[in-house]
Amino acid sequence: MSIPFADLVTILPELLVVGIACLILVLDPITPTGKKDFLAWMSLGVLGVCALVTMSGFGGSVGAFSGLVVVDAYAAFWKMLLYLVSGLTILLSMSYLKEEKIDLAEYYAFVLLALAGMMVMVSGADLLTIYLGIELMSITLYIMAGFKRFEARSIEASAKYFVLGAFSSGILLYGISLLFGVTGSTRLTEIAAAVNGPALDDPLMLLALMLIIVGFGFKVAAVPFHMWTPDVYEGAPTSVTAFMAVASKAASFAAFLRVLLEAFGGVKPNWNVLILGVCLVTVALGNLVAIVITVVVLSYAVKWWKATPFGTRIVDRWTLRVPLLGRLAHLFALSQFTRSLSVLLSGGTPMVPSLETASTSVKNAYISELFLGCVQEVQEGRPLSDALDDTGRVPGLALAMIRVGESTGALPEMLEHTSDFFDEEIEFFLTRIVTLFEPAILVVMAVIIAGLLLAVYYPLLRLVSTIA
Repeated sequence: MSIPFADLVTILPELLVVGIACLILVLDPITPTGKKDFLAWMSLGVLGVCALVTMSGFGGSVGAFSGLVVVDAYAAFWKMLLYLVSGLTILLSMSYLKEEKIDLAEYYAFVLLALAGMMVMVSGADLLTIYLGIELMSITLYIMAGFKRFEARSIEASAKYFVLGAFSSGILLYGISLLFGVTGSTRLTEIAAAVNGPALDDPLMLLALMLIIVGFGFKVAAVPFHMWTPDVYEGAPTSVTAFMAVASKAASFAAFLRVLLEAFGGVKPNWNVLILGVCLVTVALGNLVAIVITVVVLSYAVKWWKATPFGTRIVDRWTLRVPLLGRLAHLFALSQFTRSLSVLLSGGTPMVPSLETASTSVKNAYISELFLGCVQEVQEGRPLSDALDDTGRVPGLALAMIRVGESTGALPEMLEHTSDFFDEEIEFFLTRIVTLFEPAILVVMAVIIAGLLLAVYYPLLRLVSTIA
């Protein structure tokens, strides 16, 4: 049995993404270590090609594989959004993976394979097609959540995500099987015809609908099916967390919306209030919980941003020109230097090589140069505290802590405490920045939200009206 060529053309973006993902896995072992960035740029290139292919068919609606897949304006809108999110994830990950010592090329293949599953989800016109897309996306994300294999919390995040993800997939599949038993089909159009007919009075149909809502509720992390997200998001690499929080939620929401409107539009009064209640509780709880973690999240966001090449160049260039940025970069540099030196000294490494290694770990070029000058003084036999004091860049309290460590023979432990001191200063400084610029931040957020409403949600509502 041959597959019609027109059907293959319809799913050309999916084929390109999967093909390049497989090619990356093949090329990874034979690509020199210093040239693996080429595989990341290859991933970005295929996203650009897929965007052009998707835009070329934005206006029409084409079915493929006997109605299992549909490519319409609604699917094209979500695919373009997924291309954008995946591209940004790859760009941010190129430096982040090196920073975290997890620079493995298969990471980019996993991003593309997860994207392929999401593309199948938004184009699926059959419940089993959507389910296959969900599984392709989920299995890939299980692996990516545990990508920091040397950290226990990353492995824990992967395990929890796998167990609860499999549980939600089972619930969703059970709902699909019940719905097939009632309606005799898994295609959305045929389900809609059955729902508007005799199946409307069947209690199994309502039970199947509830199970499908619960299954998708887990995927979009809606309350009360959200309890897996804190541990998974905290344990997964930061770039993976960003990818899961945006791309996987967008794809799940797109598929969920299509199923509700196309298959169960005739029984909208039965699920309308339930969905509204879940949305209100999710928004309320999400905002209330976010109040108590804003400073921590901001601190990690700034650290990750500074680890990127763009962020490093900005901080290095403006450290001496903008007092706020200069102070923040200074604190980050001191924290990095003291913690790196503490770890190296704890391993028994001699003082001078440790100081040289720790000084080169600092991302800010100006601060690093000062620390390298400090190395020369230590080589001449001066105490570390005196050499750091000569730089004029270390607070007196931190110097006092280091002197105590030198006099008691517990220098590594005191350096660790000194680094914690700088981290506390960073959080206090970020709190002051947020308080100082709170009015401006609120104005910027209002502008961003208004732009999102105009640029994203208004076209989305128009597209939803075409499938309702």
